[in-house]
Amino acid sequence: MASERYNAPEREKYWRQVWREQDVFRTPEMSDRPKYYVLEMFPYPSGRIHVGHTRNYTMGDVVARYKRAQGYDVLHPMGWDAFGMPAENAAMAKGVHPKEWTYENIATMRGQLQEMGFALDWDREFATCDPEYYAQQQKLFLDFLKHDLVYRRMARVNWDPVDQTVLANEQVIDGRGWRSGAVVEQRELPQWFFRITRYADDLLEGLDTLDRWPEKVRLMQKNWIGKSEGCLIKFKLSGDRPADAPETLDVFTTRHDTIFGATFCAIAPNHPLAQSLAEQDPNLRDFIAECQRIGTSEEAIERAEKKGYDTGLKAIHPFKRNSRLRVFVANFVLMEYGTGAIFGCPAHDQRDLDFARKYRLNVKPVVIPDGADPESFKIGSEAYTGPGHIYNSEFLDGLSVDEAKEKIATLVEERGIGERQVKFRLRDWGVSRQRYWGCPIPMIHCPTCGIIPEREENLPVQLPEDVSFEKPGNPLDHHPTWKHVHCPECGSEAERETDTLDTFVDSSWYFARFCSPRADTPVEKTEADRWLPVDQYIGGVEHAILHLLYARFFTRAMRDMGYLDLEEPFAGLFTQGMIVHDTYRSQSGEWLSPDQVRFTEDGKTVEIDTGSPVTVGHAEKMSKSKRNTVDPTDIVERFGADTARWFMLSDSPPERDVQWTDAGVEGAWRFIQKLTRLVTDAADALPEQGTPAPESFSNPAEDLRRASHRAVKAVTGDLEALRFNRAIAQIHEFANKIASAQQSDWHDQPDFAWAMREALEFITQLVGPIIPHAGEECWARLGYNSLLINQPWPEPEDALLIDDAITIAVQVNGKRRAELTISRDAEKEEVERAALELESVHRALGDRPVKRVIVVPQRIVNVVA
Repeated sequence: MASERYNAPEREKYWRQVWREQDVFRTPEMSDRPKYYVLEMFPYPSGRIHVGHTRNYTMGDVVARYKRAQGYDVLHPMGWDAFGMPAENAAMAKGVHPKEWTYENIATMRGQLQEMGFALDWDREFATCDPEYYAQQQKLFLDFLKHDLVYRRMARVNWDPVDQTVLANEQVIDGRGWRSGAVVEQRELPQWFFRITRYADDLLEGLDTLDRWPEKVRLMQKNWIGKSEGCLIKFKLSGDRPADAPETLDVFTTRHDTIFGATFCAIAPNHPLAQSLAEQDPNLRDFIAECQRIGTSEEAIERAEKKGYDTGLKAIHPFKRNSRLRVFVANFVLMEYGTGAIFGCPAHDQRDLDFARKYRLNVKPVVIPDGADPESFKIGSEAYTGPGHIYNSEFLDGLSVDEAKEKIATLVEERGIGERQVKFRLRDWGVSRQRYWGCPIPMIHCPTCGIIPEREENLPVQLPEDVSFEKPGNPLDHHPTWKHVHCPECGSEAERETDTLDTFVDSSWYFARFCSPRADTPVEKTEADRWLPVDQYIGGVEHAILHLLYARFFTRAMRDMGYLDLEEPFAGLFTQGMIVHDTYRSQSGEWLSPDQVRFTEDGKTVEIDTGSPVTVGHAEKMSKSKRNTVDPTDIVERFGADTARWFMLSDSPPERDVQWTDAGVEGAWRFIQKLTRLVTDAADALPEQGTPAPESFSNPAEDLRRASHRAVKAVTGDLEALRFNRAIAQIHEFANKIASAQQSDWHDQPDFAWAMREALEFITQLVGPIIPHAGEECWARLGYNSLLINQPWPEPEDALLIDDAITIAVQVNGKRRAELTISRDAEKEEVERAALELESVHRALGDRPVKRVIVVPQRIVNVVA
């Protein structure tokens, strides 16, 4: 590489020290300036940050610095989503306390983020495992309880019998616990819930107001809430049913137009009727137990082979009295949706069809595509779920799908066998977790008073630090003293709730806490009113549903409890792509990290230590498991943080993945060297800063000024739209223009020198939000004692954005002879004079006199001889 004029690692340390000494990132006090709150989804302190993590923080930092330069008071905080199972796993595997492991990781990762030069207000930092934070979360829990937004009931959960804990759906792999490998059971356990369904309509309607959210995210949330307008139909039951069983099977359906295609009914394994039947049928009990080993997630149930158990009961078709439908207990029917019972129409539902084929049930199509032949229309291996009209359905024949739905809904209500209903896919949020490293639920179980809340003056209910992970299950259950308390109401011996809160709770209101992180209430309303909503939220699309939905729910609940005056927490949302990297495997199949391989001159990839060939896999998301991560510290020490920042934003649109390559990093480093050279090489020939502009500019100087002001306008527009890669492309083009201009002999031309200073100041300001250390360096080399971060954003002059020069055709007697470049606003006489002075016009005229000159403004000149 060429010798460095700009030692990035050394100078970046200097500028970070200056920023710290001048405390430039502190959030400003209340002022008359507009506010801007930019926030990236806060990280989990898992150990070390890799460059894949830093892409969204870099995007947020660019926005924060840019908005600050535009005159906004900016809030740009950072914290840690610090509770969760990884800390407990580390405790069990390494023999360290979760608290120690977590705070050590926070210290390491904080240092890494600070090395990247992010303009973060570290005075507002907190971790969700700080007692000061979860004390206020416990206060919110008690407020939810007062407003009937919290309740406790029995619920079906995934239970690991070895670890003796509830597992999230994601922790059940092929029916086994992800850590223990034990076959997971489904159990009914008492669990705490938040009433998110109370806000289902509100959450759905609110999506229409979020015009600065990606459409795909709004659609994902809409589908998750899942508002369905359908019909409840009561099927009379016949057969030997238990004495306590109801006379009808209630089925909720959104496809009541297909009622004449029904060939069976099915109920969920945990449907009350199935449970009642199982008491007398050991084979059914065994089948239900098998179903419960699948797991509770929709994905697991969808993947599983469709199985059923014939109960012997029959459901009487509501419109065909002589038709009896077999009633199965089926593993693909969920109690959590609708009524836990379905009528199966195999021709028009894929799960029903798979089930019908397995058990050789009749498949009767009743919806046919418009224009299709009823005689030849058949159902093969795929159900028909498209549009069309009804047939094979008696009095519904010939109706459209919507007309048939209306007809059936009207009839079931007239006959008293059902009703129109609206149901939601959304279910109340189960927040109980049987683990230690989480926010304790501030409830007490008293044998006399029942389950009662802890007194607010006793908050926080802190986690004990002297816990053991030697026994399976929740250490809070095993602790000899922690859970034993006296009832705050009657004083008798009682026990604390040992469940802790789902970590999604921790991240559902942290954005509000950042407004007043040291308050002795969850939020200070004046500060919340000042800063909220978050103007720009940045994070991964993997959080598009649960985290964002829960945050929207919390905001509404906190509004109703008087803490906030808004409904939507995030006005703007951007979901960034990931950074991916090639994966490497040794001959033995082990994953290798990028620093363990080298590339030979003949294009081979080998292991550094052994020289053995390495298999290069597809570029994938950076992950510790595949060892394809790049530590930003390595980049900072070698090239500087700005190199990583520039590369991460330059290579592809920010919503797409970017592949990390050494060549791309070196290209970013070369640009930063070029930028600093442009400034350094010109600095001595520039006029003093603040020198008034000359009264006029030569054409070359004017051209440079136009390029400068157009660059400002273009980059400003791209940053506003978060098109970071396009902004960088504009800056590259601008840098090339400056470099080209510096090749001329401009040093003794005062107007050009002034234009050069303006250009170099502009490009320094434009790169400032993206590569802030290099920006400060260039600003200082331009002779300024002030900090670039405190400078206002440049504004282009409108007059320089307009291209004054136009090129028009010049004809002699109607024949094109030349082109004339002239001012767009030139008077007619000036255009005539300039055209007649052209050498090519003189040659065409010869000795002939000019009779007249016809000027069509801004289009053509015709000289008539």
